[in-house]
Amino acid sequence: MKNIEINPTEGLKLVGYGELVRRYFLEVIPHYVKSFIAEKGRRKTVIEGHRRTEIYTKRYDPGDNLEDHLTFALKFEGINLEILNALFLVVDRKELEHFIKETPAGKYARKIWFLYEYLMGKELDLYPSKVTNYVDLLDQSKYYTAKGIQHRRQKVTDNLLGDRLFCPMVRHTDNLKNYIDLQLNEKGMEVVGNYPEEVLRRAVSYLYTKETKSSFEIERATPDQKRAARFVELLRIADDREFFNKPSLLELQQATVDERFANNDFRTEQNYVGQTVSFGNEIVDFVAPKPEDIAELMEGMFYAYKRMMSSEVHPVVIAAAISFGFVFMHPFDDGNGRIHRFLVHNILAKRRFTPKGLIFPISATMLRKIKEYDETLELFSKPLLPLLDFELDSDGRMDVKNETAAHYKYIDMTAIAERLFGFIQDTIENELVSELEFILDYDKAKLAIREIVDMPDHLIDLFIRLCIENNGRLSKNKRKAKFEQLTNKEVAQMEECVRNAFNRTATDA
Repeated sequence: MKNIEINPTEGLKLVGYGELVRRYFLEVIPHYVKSFIAEKGRRKTVIEGHRRTEIYTKRYDPGDNLEDHLTFALKFEGINLEILNALFLVVDRKELEHFIKETPAGKYARKIWFLYEYLMGKELDLYPSKVTNYVDLLDQSKYYTAKGIQHRRQKVTDNLLGDRLFCPMVRHTDNLKNYIDLQLNEKGMEVVGNYPEEVLRRAVSYLYTKETKSSFEIERATPDQKRAARFVELLRIADDREFFNKPSLLELQQATVDERFANNDFRTEQNYVGQTVSFGNEIVDFVAPKPEDIAELMEGMFYAYKRMMSSEVHPVVIAAAISFGFVFMHPFDDGNGRIHRFLVHNILAKRRFTPKGLIFPISATMLRKIKEYDETLELFSKPLLPLLDFELDSDGRMDVKNETAAHYKYIDMTAIAERLFGFIQDTIENELVSELEFILDYDKAKLAIREIVDMPDHLIDLFIRLCIENNGRLSKNKRKAKFEQLTNKEVAQMEECVRNAFNRTATDA
């Protein structure tokens, strides 16, 4: 028998943002929730990944007018600035004015009034509100919010994370609450507190180097010694300096790329991320904003950063919004990914989430879980791609034909913040512990080898490394080339020291 897929929303009435998008043919990234009204049956929620379908009973039916669906959307689906921006560009403003005049004290009418003027940059033909109470634009129980700015005209308190040029949205979810309850910053301090000062001192140097190598390797790049050293030095001062400003970002870019491709300003060419499958055949995975939009978008990002950093927003939420927002802007010709991961460290360090003078090797975790990291980037890039009208010429140059800036201004970072929390938890519980334990095991092996043969440190280091790389045994070729002066008994005893220290099982070389 053939399986027949049943559409749970067939025959239901679409309401809220979904209906506004359908009715006004809005080209937008889909909202995280889609709502329907059922003639019969009970209230129902269907969750698929990071998206939800809400089926309401008939008593929730808002009506059919513009203001009905707008009010329903704000009341039950939250605030989606991209959809509202696209909507306000095409609706008759007089229709909005009439609705607001009819319910001048209503909190949703005042929010719609504020949002129109906020997003469009022009006033409706309305007198200032006479009500005395202010209403928060974002419900603090549902969203991460910044310090409020009161607007007397509508008696609305703007507590968004940014402004009209760039404003990420992060909703409260059970996942985010659970991560925050773990108090990963304290867990990191606890892990560090379990190791001697000397081990930590040596670990710090190694972790900076490993983070640099991992960050470059994610992009299949190998830095020369000079660039790697410069990147390490920048990581070392990440907890003392603000890097999210234009001069510092340019400094980072110049430090991380070949000097021949360093930028002196934000890019002036269209860029994208893709892969060549054959000559003249390119698969495009991500398209960055148009170069003429970059300056304004970055101005908005700088403001959002300052607003969040001066509020009580959780450090990981800020790091997600700014670092991933940055990589989606792709403001430079090269080096954007490395700077994006650097910004995670910078923000966590500035907010004292990471222990002073220490770094969590998050890029190493992202490299180890590269599929999950790519999927995190695709949370925005996949739904964005179908909205962009672009062409590639034979030289791989891209021309984006439609207006796209609004898609990048108002990104829902909720699922991305959840993923970043996951990477950080994995880093603290596994990657960091593994690196610190490695140093302890290394010291144990080195001390035991020195009791067998008193030879130079660099030779002991080489012996241990070669044994680890060969599952606990020194290969015959390496023995002959590097350690011919050792006896068979000494080599066997030294191999045993390495295996015991690192819990390795000997295998034939």
